[in-house]
Amino acid sequence: MGLVAVLALSGCGFSGEGESPQAADLDQRIVVDNFRAPVADWALESDAAYILSLSGCLETLTRYDEAAGKIVPSLATGWEQVSDLEWDFTLRDGVKFQDGTALTADTVVNSLRTVLEAEVPARAFNPTVVSGVEAIDERTVRITTPTESPLVPYRLASVNTGVLAPAAFEGETVDPFGHCTGPFTPVSEKPKQSLTLDRNEDYWGGQVQLAGAEVRFITDGATRATQVQTGEADVSLSIPVSSLSALEADENVKVLKADSPRTATLYMNNGKAPFDDVEFRQALRAALDLNTLAGSVYEGAALPASGPFAPSEPWAIEGAQTPQQDVEAARQLLAAAGYTAGRPLEIIAIVERAEFADVATVIQENLKAVDVPVKIRTAEYAAVEPDLLSGDYDMVLSQRNRLIDIADPIGFLTADYTCDGGYNLSHFCDEDYDKLIAQAARTADTQERYRLYAEAGKILQDQAVNIWLVNEQAIDAVRANLGSHVQDPLARYVLRAETTKSGS
Repeated sequence: MGLVAVLALSGCGFSGEGESPQAADLDQRIVVDNFRAPVADWALESDAAYILSLSGCLETLTRYDEAAGKIVPSLATGWEQVSDLEWDFTLRDGVKFQDGTALTADTVVNSLRTVLEAEVPARAFNPTVVSGVEAIDERTVRITTPTESPLVPYRLASVNTGVLAPAAFEGETVDPFGHCTGPFTPVSEKPKQSLTLDRNEDYWGGQVQLAGAEVRFITDGATRATQVQTGEADVSLSIPVSSLSALEADENVKVLKADSPRTATLYMNNGKAPFDDVEFRQALRAALDLNTLAGSVYEGAALPASGPFAPSEPWAIEGAQTPQQDVEAARQLLAAAGYTAGRPLEIIAIVERAEFADVATVIQENLKAVDVPVKIRTAEYAAVEPDLLSGDYDMVLSQRNRLIDIADPIGFLTADYTCDGGYNLSHFCDEDYDKLIAQAARTADTQERYRLYAEAGKILQDQAVNIWLVNEQAIDAVRANLGSHVQDPLARYVLRAETTKSGS
């Protein structure tokens, strides 16, 4: 079953309907407002890879086609599983990096090994899932896995496996400037503020329609919305629901929406009291009114969650229902957990999501009704991530895309909830859960793998590891004179060779 049929990851396209037919204006540049800045000196194993990918710089061997709902060729033209543990990828002919270096198996191996050998490797491409990368000949790269894995082509579509020229790795930090293969080449940056790119005149994929672009890093959602409305930005990603009515009423702006495998979540630190008690976590879940939350803060633009997956996903828990608020049950569970009110528990609301401050206030009021005092702190994600990963926090409001590492939930389920998961903010560890995930990772039959995912999800829900609040939509806004723009609900591909802008 293709993911597109279930998750509606088709992307919303906007081709400039209503414009008079005209030749593309190749001198036009655009501005893209993104909600997060790179924080790791462009290291490919970090989230900086997403910035390089959405900016049209970084490309991968394979690519997830959101319209077709499947993995398709990119820098590789094909791939084959040659043994239980080996996959061979055939490289595209005639591709050059932006510095003129030819794309060969050796250059790909050099780039992928840099990620594989990183001190903190990428969640989608690390030694636990990939044991080796080697050049078989000039055009063939072999990926070896420690156990049989049907998802290797998915892993090679992860932006963290994007390929840079050897010169990018010669310094103390990664230098992507002039060393990508994509339609746009970065030429300058203002750290934490913006990245400026020019057209790649020798792009292997054909004529690039824009002269260049600027990607701005703007954490405030209201500012992103305002800038696309005033024309300061041509594309603004992740629009807050509070700005929707104004943008939808503006004839110069197109609002694009798509279903997204993204759930706003109240993460709870399972490794710290009182959250280490499952009855306490269940009590907090029973105290929350998710239906009212979805209708008020999200103004109906999101649906109350029924667990770690959306009901439409093929790996959803069968029969899962949205937990209903039950104050009396919450009080009984608190008593069973032996909880007595003491210090206020802290909720961190990530400011990149403008609505989270209001969500935190609703949760604070719900928990006050069952005598659980809560205080709220707002912060940028980069500022609190070290504490989240080390377990020095109570609760945090964040949202996680289940397909962000690879276009299959195995990446999310492994990184976020296994005992050794590299992004286990919940600090949850369960032997039965880990066995299910290990079994799923070896399962080639798609339907059986999905069944195992659902079983693992039920463990997470039964133990109230977190409180999954609402299933969100991907909401972007673009100027009406932008042409051939395709929304990517996963925000990996924004600047594309075919994107155009009509003259002012």
